[in-house]
Order: sequence, then structure tokens, then C-alpha cells
Amino acid sequence: MCAERIRDPDVVIVGSGISGVLMAKVLATAGKKVLILEAGEAMPPDINGYMDRFLNATAKVPESPYPPELFGADGLTDPGTINAGRPTVLSLGAKGKFGDWQDPKQSYLVQKGPLAFGSTYERLNGGTVRHWLGTSLRFVPSDFEMKTQFNRFVDWPIKYDHLEKWYGDAEREIGVSAEVADQGYLGISFSPGYSYPMPKIPLSKVDMAVDAAMPNLKIAEFGLGDVKWAVTSTPAGRNSQPYQNRRVCAGNTNCIPICPIQAKYDPSVTLADALRTGRVEVMYKTVASHLELDADGRVSGIDFIRYDKDNGPATERGRVTAKVYILAGNAIETPKLLLMSKSERAPYGVANQRDGKGFVGKYLMDHPLYLSWALMPKQVWGYRGPLSTAGIETCRDGKFRSDRGAFRIEIGNEGWNFPIGDPDTTTIDFVNGINFSQLNKDKKALFGADLVTAVNDKLSRQFRLGFLIEQSPDDTNTVTLSDLIKDHLDLPRPQINYDLSDYTKQGLAAAKATATAIFNSLGATEFTSAPYPDDPSSFQWPPGQNTRIKYFGAGHIVGTHRMGTDKSNSVVNDMQRSWDHDNLYLVGSGSFPTVATANPTLTIAALCLRTADHILKNVL
Repeated sequence: MCAERIRDPDVVIVGSGISGVLMAKVLATAGKKVLILEAGEAMPPDINGYMDRFLNATAKVPESPYPPELFGADGLTDPGTINAGRPTVLSLGAKGKFGDWQDPKQSYLVQKGPLAFGSTYERLNGGTVRHWLGTSLRFVPSDFEMKTQFNRFVDWPIKYDHLEKWYGDAEREIGVSAEVADQGYLGISFSPGYSYPMPKIPLSKVDMAVDAAMPNLKIAEFGLGDVKWAVTSTPAGRNSQPYQNRRVCAGNTNCIPICPIQAKYDPSVTLADALRTGRVEVMYKTVASHLELDADGRVSGIDFIRYDKDNGPATERGRVTAKVYILAGNAIETPKLLLMSKSERAPYGVANQRDGKGFVGKYLMDHPLYLSWALMPKQVWGYRGPLSTAGIETCRDGKFRSDRGAFRIEIGNEGWNFPIGDPDTTTIDFVNGINFSQLNKDKKALFGADLVTAVNDKLSRQFRLGFLIEQSPDDTNTVTLSDLIKDHLDLPRPQINYDLSDYTKQGLAAAKATATAIFNSLGATEFTSAPYPDDPSSFQWPPGQNTRIKYFGAGHIVGTHRMGTDKSNSVVNDMQRSWDHDNLYLVGSGSFPTVATANPTLTIAALCLRTADHILKNVL
């Protein structure tokens, strides 16, 4: 087995997503021996199998290309029958219906509410990032100083200046396409002479149409009166020219869940580099189950369970040892492992303080996403290019953050694919004389030239906006262990307690008002539908009124092992090193004290490169 092939590793890493593989590559390139434990299967030599699975999937959701199978004989696969389970958006349905969000036979996450946690992830090489769009935004400086700037939440133990160099290194590692001239807003700065690895992805016709309406956009409420509205090209982890032996983006509009030509970066790129050093091994289908501590409180080993089939028996149990241990699961699986590792030396779990006042599993956050869609008065020709090439970023920061969550606005190029599953839904409506899309109000079944004209007209005028809302860090939003509900390896499944604060809900309300104002400025007809009353991802707002707002998960799972200035306010220090165990590092978005306003992947990468440099200079 792999543990026998690599003798006496310097480092053991749990997880081969972007955090794990970046750490592995940097450490191995410097001559260190690295062993990775990966819960999922190895990446195949090509993605043809994943593409076939996606094309033949009944439900083309982000999880559909990847194992394990979403569906069994009687509906959704029971997560209790799977060795390395994962959540799916299909298990966010109302109680008593398909995908019941609180039915543990349908939902891997044991959701206790009061609202549903909407984000999902894979347990697969590069799993979490296979959900990502490629958006590679830097944080704005205020994101690191919420307490200082707005008297809200906490400050990070680092500032933007501490990460500026590492942002550049992360952009080169990922391969980001952007222009510095576009990105210097809201205090974002760059090193003198810096340029992105590749030129930006060109704006789409949808972007240009929205940009044309910006000079006329005025929104007085929600503290948006001072915002200078503008459309900005989005830094993208995809190729605008050949890079890292990968092809140029061909505009397939299928970035989530899978780029069919692999023009978009994913962690398998970095893992391949790490493996080529000859000093990295990966144990696949290997679930880390317990961290052992020695008498001095240092981690002395990680127990694991291996399996051959997703629903098969355990085939091996053992322990791996090293000098340094790095947990790079995600902000749900990492705290789950820490909390499972209870012992006499760690009665509340590893890294969670002996007095029971630890923070592991607390402050779970996401970017609750408000989705809105409209029909433009003229053709804008969506369904071309990546899913998104531009956004509105100038509302990511402002004085309003004292009162409500900020947001960024993603402009979608994929018509109404996200909201209603188009182009299929609208086409079927006009073929069969039905009206699920709300675009065939007369419910006429069309044929020949009439059908072609109607479908071309409607599809070419569609567009959508996605608002990624800043969520407050609340200690009541938690990842804990289910007392009774386990997976097929007899390990407890993650239990989620989740709600949205008034600060966050007010941000969603501001997004709703902003979407309507943008549509009005464009002369577009809004079709955003209201959520069902029993939708677990919706809430009444304002309180006591009948208006409901729906949110989606953004896939940005943040918090649960936050960094801070000392152990009284955090789990790790600014280098992501455990306060309690000096040879344990917890890396990834779980270290974020606040969710900030940008998609987290680039900041995850920058923090990991900084941590790896620290380990090489000060530990190994």
C-alpha cells in the first residue's frame, strides 16, 4: 500500500483539494516527503467517464458527474450506505417531499435548521473546487478589518498587505486571466509592475448590455446611494491563452460542474506537479478517522479506514505517522475529524481546548446567493462563453456594512439555465403547449418556423444575476457530530445547525431590491419567482409580512476552525497552526474569521502558500 511505499513521511495531509495539493507541491518541491490521505477515488486518466455520467444524468446538478451514484433503486442514494458520503442540492427539498432536507436517508448532512445549509461538496481529488466557476477575486482590504472599519464581528489577524505577495503567487499557480487595470477598486493594490499570468477573458454581449445601463442606475435605499455602479471583468481561473499545457477556454458555458476541455484550473493540475517530484504519494479511498495525541499534546498519528467500493466493507485499518500533520478537508469534514478525535488528552476533540471553550465547528458560513432573472427587451445572445465573465463589484464595500451584509453581483451568461433549467424548459414548453418557464402564457404548442422563431426569440433575451451575500459569523451556526446517524464505515455524520441573522437577511433584501432596479434600468421584464412557503431555503422578510426571499448555497463553506490572535478567540493562528498542538495545521476556508465578499478559492490558495513557506522556514 502507499503507506509502505513512502517510508517515514515528513508530512501527512488529509485531503487533496486545492489546499492539500498546494501544500504538498510546495513542501515536496523543497525536498520533503508527503503522504496524502484522500477519502475519494483517484482521478481517471481523462474525464470522458465523468462527461458521460453528466450527459446521461437525470438531474444535471453540480454533483452529477462524480461518484458515488446520486440515485439508487428507490430514489436518492441513502448516504448511510456510502463510505465517503457527500451532500447534494437534490437533498434540499421540503419536509415529506423528494429530497427532504431533514431525512437522513436522503441528506448526508444531518440538518437541524432552523434554515437549510445549501452548499455542497465532493469527497474526491479536488472535490470542492470541481464545483467552482473559476472566479478568482482578491478580497478588498476592509474584508480583513470588519471590527475596525464597521464595528462588526472581528478583524482577521492579518491585513491585505500580508497577502498581497501571496495573492500574486496563487494567481500564477492557478493561472488567472485578468487585467490589473480592471481590478484596482475599493482599495485593492498590486505589487509594482505586477501583471496577471494571462489577459482577461473578453466581456460577453450580456455583460456589455448590463454595463450600458450602469450610468442610469440609482438606488437610494439600503445605503447604496453612494455606490459608483460599474461592470468589471472577473478574474478567472481559466485560460485565455495556452497555459500549464491546458487549452484555451472554448466558451462551452458548462464550467459548473465540469469543463469539458479542462481549460479551467482544478487541483488535479497541481497534484500532477506534486506527484512528478517523486516525493508525494496519495492513499485513495482512505478516510481519516482519528487523530492520536502523545503525552506532550502533539499529534502522533492519524488513524485511517480504507475501502475498495463506495458501498463495500472496510478493507484495511491502520495509522500513519509524520513530523507535521495538515488537515485540508473542508470546513465541514475537517471539524468533523477533529471532533471525532476525542480522547482522555482531548476530551472535547483535537484542537478544541480541554476546558470545553474551544471554537471547532463554530461560525459556519456561506455566501447565501440571491438569484434573479429577466428577459431583455432585445437580444443579448447568452449561452456563449464561460458561465460568467463579469460582475458588479463596487457594492462589495461601503458604510452600509455597519448595518447589513455586502454583496457582489455575478452576471450570468447561461440564460436561465440556473433558475429554471433552460434551454430545455422553455423549448419543451413551446413544443408541448405548457408554461413552466412563464414564457408561453398562451400555452400554445408550436411547430416548424413558429417554434424556431419563438424559441430563438426567448432564449436569446434571457439573462440572470447572482448576488453573493456576506454572512455574519454566528457561533450558533455549527458543525457537530450526529449522535445516532452514521455512514457506512460507522463514523458519525456531520450535524448542521444553520440560520441567517438579520444582518444577513437585510443583505439579501438589499440584493432583491438591487436586482429589480437593474432590470428596470435595462427595460427588462423580471421573471424571478417567489419561493414555496415550505422551502427550507427561504424566509419571511420583513418579519411578519407575507413576502419570502429564497437563497441558494454558493458552495463557499467558510469558518469552523477560525484563525485569530490567541486561543481565546480562535482555533489556529495566522499561519493556520493549531494553538493546542504545535505540529498540526488546519488549512482552507475553515480558517476564515469572516466570509468577506469574494469567492474564497484565491484567498484559500494565498493562505496555503504562506503557510507552506512558514513550515519550510520554521518547522521542517
